[in-house]
Amino acid sequence: MAEYEVREDAAILTIAVAAELAGMHAQTLRQYDRLGLVTPARTQGGSRRYSLRDVRQLREVARLSADGVSLPAISRILELEREVGELRQRVRELETHLRAEAENRPGARVFAAGLGGSVVPLRHGTRARRATEIVLWRPSRDS
Repeated sequence: MAEYEVREDAAILTIAVAAELAGMHAQTLRQYDRLGLVTPARTQGGSRRYSLRDVRQLREVARLSADGVSLPAISRILELEREVGELRQRVRELETHLRAEAENRPGARVFAAGLGGSVVPLRHGTRARRATEIVLWRPSRDS
């Protein structure tokens, strides 16, 4: 028999299966969906379909709730965790882009902008003071 790997975000679990895997009652999952804590995918007929990621999030909600965290606070925590995940992904994208830029422009130099607008060149490997903002200098294509 062939082995299949299920993607973590594949919405394939019915509410009954997800509730059992999360150790909760199906009605609790419906309530969490109404509150926006864990929002599963929907079939064309409107049935809820949960992913393994949803089940993991349900377990996290249960853990936080058991620790005495209120549902509105849990909602905010989950929102912030999603935002952090998106920001981490964006940082990875920017780092990849920056590496590609560095490879394409080996002569590019890094400068820091001083508080008064002055430009301060930085040597490779040095850090700017906190009072400055680092920008990547790109020579114009005309030069």
